[in-house]
Order: sequence, then C-alpha cells, then structure tokens
Amino acid sequence: MNKPLPLLLAVGLALGCNFPLGKLAVAAGVNPALWAALISGGAGLIVLAVSHLLERQQTEAPMARFAVISGLVSYVAPNFLTFAVIPKIGAGLAAIMFALSPVVTALLSMVFRVRPPNPLGFIGIALGLAGAVLIIIARNASLTGGDGRWILLAALIPLFLGAGNVYRTMAWPKGAAPMRLAALTNLAAVLPLLLIAAVMGGLDLSALMKIPGLVAAQLLVSTLMFMMFFRLQQVGGPTYLSQIGYVAAAVGVGFGVALMGETYPLAVWLGVAIVAAGVALSTLAQLRGAKA
Repeated sequence: MNKPLPLLLAVGLALGCNFPLGKLAVAAGVNPALWAALISGGAGLIVLAVSHLLERQQTEAPMARFAVISGLVSYVAPNFLTFAVIPKIGAGLAAIMFALSPVVTALLSMVFRVRPPNPLGFIGIALGLAGAVLIIIARNASLTGGDGRWILLAALIPLFLGAGNVYRTMAWPKGAAPMRLAALTNLAAVLPLLLIAAVMGGLDLSALMKIPGLVAAQLLVSTLMFMMFFRLQQVGGPTYLSQIGYVAAAVGVGFGVALMGETYPLAVWLGVAIVAAGVALSTLAQLRGAKA
C-alpha cells in the first residue's frame, strides 16, 4: 500500500480503535503508562519480526539515535504529559490538544521547510481541526477549565507531536525501511514508559493478566497501525500524516454507536462531515503537490 489516502484512513482507523481499548484497560485497573509501554513493546517486537521477514534493509546508517529521539519526542513526552494533565484539565481539553497537532506540524514544516502544505492543504487542515474540535466538544459537554498552568503544560502536547512528525522526515536514515524504523522507535520508548509507570502507580501486572483478550486485541491493532504508520510518513509527509488524529476522532464516533450503544447530537455528525471534507481537501492538495 503506497497511496497516502488509504494509508491515512487505515492508520486513523487503527488509532481510533486504540482509544476504546485503552479506556477499557484503564477501567479494568491497568496503569495507563504500563498500557502504553505494552503497546510500544509488544507491537514493536512483532513489527520488528515482520520487518526481518518482509523488508530489505538498504542502509548501514546507524538508526539508534533516530529511534531514541523519535521515541522520546513522539511517544514518551506526549504520553507523560497526557497522564499528568488529564486529572487536572479533563479528557475533553486534553483531546483538543491532540487535535491541534496537525496545525503545529504544518507550522513547523514551514519553518524547517520539510514538505510544507500548500494553501489548499492548509484549508483542509483548518477544516479538519474545526470538525475534530466540534466532535470533542459535543462528546464532552462538561469540559473542565482547569488551572491555567496545567493548560499551558498541556499545550506542549501538540508541540511534541508536531516536532516528532517533522523530525522523523528530517532525520529519516537514507534507505531505511519504514517498518524497521517503526519497530526501533517503539522499542526505544519502552524503558522510559516503564519508568513513568513505576512512578505513576507501579508495575503491577495482575490487572493485565485478567484481560488477555483485551491485551491481544490491543497488540493486533497496534501492530497493524505501526506497520503502516512510518510508510504513511514516507509517502505523505509530516503534515498529511498528522491528520490521523482527525480520522481517529471520526472513527471514535462510529465505535461509540456500534459497540457502546452511544447516541450523539447532530453537532457530532456535523463534525464528522467537516473532518471528511478536510481530509478530502488535504488529499487533493497532496495529489496536486505530487504532480507539481
């Protein structure tokens, strides 16, 4: 699969599955940081094995530095900030911070001249942001304000996500296979996530042992996502990739209706339609850029 739109939809779908699975795991008593370490470690090992079977590595360039920096910036820092701020500002505002990452990515890509979006792409990003925020607000009607200092800390989430998106394109080792990079980046994040888990509730594995089906489902979804994630980065660039969060927000609505019996006001469905329009414009901009 080499076309940006199918990759974006597939990765966004998998990311959208992560949210309800993570919510169920936390409800079962699993430490959120331990769950994040499970995702990075388990999926990283599986993707590494698949990479050895399917990919031909065409570079001798060292990848450890790339993996460590990418893992810390893209996975560890945003996860740590999320775990820290949600109790203070609520899940709704935290979700909005994640929705800001495509805007931050676009701005950073312009500053560093790393495949910046064209004007049509910016319009698509803005539409996607509007739709995602509408979905988040409509699904979290009781947004808590939170202390201003915690909101400022939460504002670092999209900054780290955007920086990670741009860094991966800038520092991509020449000839490196995408699944190999995905695996190494995730594995580099495991130890820091385990340290965070130890500080924020401990490393008790008993809750994990009680939900083997949920663990298996999470590993399957995460593995499929990371098998495509870095390929999407390679063919779509940092800004296009960053819109997986918009797709995931829309996917979350579908899961809420289909699996959890939730009902949503018209505003949520309007947000889904706006997200779809934004992704369509961004894809059109991507196609025009490729032809230019």
